[in-house]
Amino acid sequence: MIKIPAKKQPRWRKIDKDDFHKAEDYLRAREKLCVTASARFLRIQKNRNGHIWHIQCQEGEIAALLLHCRKSLFPVFNSRSCIPGPRFLNRFLGKVQIHSLQGLKEDAELLENLMEEQGYYATERIDYDLMGLDNAAIPKITRADPADLVFRFPLPEDMEALFSLQSAYEQEEVLPKNAVFNPAASRLGLEKILSSEQIFVAELDGQVIGKINTSAESFSRIQVGGVYVRPDCRGRGIAAKMTIAFLQNLSSNGKDITLFVKKRNNAAKAVYRKIGFAVLGDYRISYF
Repeated sequence: MIKIPAKKQPRWRKIDKDDFHKAEDYLRAREKLCVTASARFLRIQKNRNGHIWHIQCQEGEIAALLLHCRKSLFPVFNSRSCIPGPRFLNRFLGKVQIHSLQGLKEDAELLENLMEEQGYYATERIDYDLMGLDNAAIPKITRADPADLVFRFPLPEDMEALFSLQSAYEQEEVLPKNAVFNPAASRLGLEKILSSEQIFVAELDGQVIGKINTSAESFSRIQVGGVYVRPDCRGRGIAAKMTIAFLQNLSSNGKDITLFVKKRNNAAKAVYRKIGFAVLGDYRISYF
């Protein structure tokens, strides 16, 4: 852990191009715990579409990062007892709409407290188990059972069935409490997944009944999500088989796998543990 002398109060500063390599080293050292933030860092570095602030210790090493990208904040803190409230935060929150923040639970809680000091309160907090699996430990694809169960990439004619699954997934697993489902936004989100992520569907008796996709890619890890099987097809091991098939397809890139699952979703957690995933930490997404 980087120590910051108490006698010298650290300051948050906006990162400049000369410090991007330090920020990358900082994230790489913590990558398995911050894949989403690392993926956003790579996007900001490439497109400059976002903001990054950092704290440096006296030796010039980075002690904390705070990223902003697409109405979301991503804290990646290290010396938690030494993190001061960012002076810029009040001005920034007054100019930019924040929809969510996410990260390790302890980092998210600290940032929430700092935001509350500025009168910014979360309307909902959802806690997850952050889970990981080494690429080398991905299980082998098992025989499809039932025999007419097929896992494949989606086809153009699957779009409506896929949208039905995606919208059901968002309403069941993603939308904050009391939020109104927006079909147009959901369809745009699905189109983005299809254009920028990898996605598999499960087909049974000629019908698309399940889906899974990647949601972020960092330096040496891929994050998967969007795992959903139609309710009338559950309890048959389809989610586990679909996940294994998808991970096996991803295995050629050699990257390790990360995902997060709601604390209360015991059925899904049991599936992931059976596949080989282990809990890495507590994760939180807070909505504003």
